[in-house]
Amino acid sequence: MLTRKLLALVVPEGLLLLLAVALVHWSPALPAAAPLLRIYPLVVLGVGALLGWRFQRGRLLLALASLALADRAMLWLAPPDSDAAHAGTVTVRVIAMLLPVTLAVLAFMSERGVLSATGLRRLMALAAAAVLVLVLAFLSALYPVALTQAFDVTLLPGPLLAWLPVGQPAALVALLAIAALAGRSLWRPDAESRGFLWAAVGSLIAASAGPASGRSTLYLASAGLVLVVAAVESAYAMAYRDELTGLPARRALNDALQRVEGTYTVAMVDVDHFKKFNDTHGHDVGDQVLRMVASRLAGVTGGGRAFRYGGEEFAVLFPGKSAAQSAPHLETLRASVADAAFTQRGSDRPRRKPKSPGVRAAAVRQLAVTVSIGVAQSRVSVLPDDVVTAADKALYRAKEGGRNRVAM
Repeated sequence: MLTRKLLALVVPEGLLLLLAVALVHWSPALPAAAPLLRIYPLVVLGVGALLGWRFQRGRLLLALASLALADRAMLWLAPPDSDAAHAGTVTVRVIAMLLPVTLAVLAFMSERGVLSATGLRRLMALAAAAVLVLVLAFLSALYPVALTQAFDVTLLPGPLLAWLPVGQPAALVALLAIAALAGRSLWRPDAESRGFLWAAVGSLIAASAGPASGRSTLYLASAGLVLVVAAVESAYAMAYRDELTGLPARRALNDALQRVEGTYTVAMVDVDHFKKFNDTHGHDVGDQVLRMVASRLAGVTGGGRAFRYGGEEFAVLFPGKSAAQSAPHLETLRASVADAAFTQRGSDRPRRKPKSPGVRAAAVRQLAVTVSIGVAQSRVSVLPDDVVTAADKALYRAKEGGRNRVAM
């Protein structure tokens, strides 16, 4: 389980960042890549801005703006050929500190669109951060020694952070922001959380390289690419995955049915007396029932794949399996739902599991949850929609036959 979580933390955004950074690092040895790398930042910024505006992703737009401002600040305020080296040192260290923190703050914020009042306030906060960078760059010209020493103060034993050439204060703040993003991605493993995490890592790589290397722009563009890919992945998940149960949604089923060839079986699964659950116990309990059933469906055997079809109805697709071959696995699924202990807890239950095992009898209630299943097999010259319709008719026969059964 831990290995799967760590792998989900890295793929695909972390792997994409690694590949992009490797390409930038080895680009001098690849002359053919030079034309692509010249337009790379502009393409990422343009595509990201278009996606953010089209899908009202204010956080994506603000994150891309942060990366673009950081790039311009390092190129304009910290040029490698500047006579005021201290200005470059302070600017790079401030960016190394502010940029990961900005991305972390955006990750923990809820989406509020682009031109909403909240979105405009966030834009003003970003502008204030940009002004802070300008002010510190100006002050570094007046007090070069004091500011440089402030950003180079030793907080921990030297070897611990010697691998990050941005000064210990900036390194510590950046690493804390990245750690917070990693924790959020483990706690809430969605594409956008991972995108902000790896964008923060990319921003720290860019600040560590600095403007003198000539690669900071490309590293920041790679961080932006991670955010764009995460936004696309998130949009795909919204369209193809059911938010309540975590199962693939009806659109995913339709796509799967268009791709399946040869013999296959479709099973329609319906929660028995679900309206009664909602009317008697409330929609919160109804949602808990759906999540419980979905968890059982997700573990269906025999090569089946479960989908949320709509409401209290689910579907299971068995590619390459006949109805007779699928039936034993569906019977096992039906029994696993019926045997599951679904407990309705009282509203006064504690948020955390108590150390004492004693629980008031009035606080819990066992509820019986069962499902009815209708099964249909594909036939020559029969469209997928007709197979689904046949499975739906079999489902009605299962309900008319007494529920909690499989019908073909």
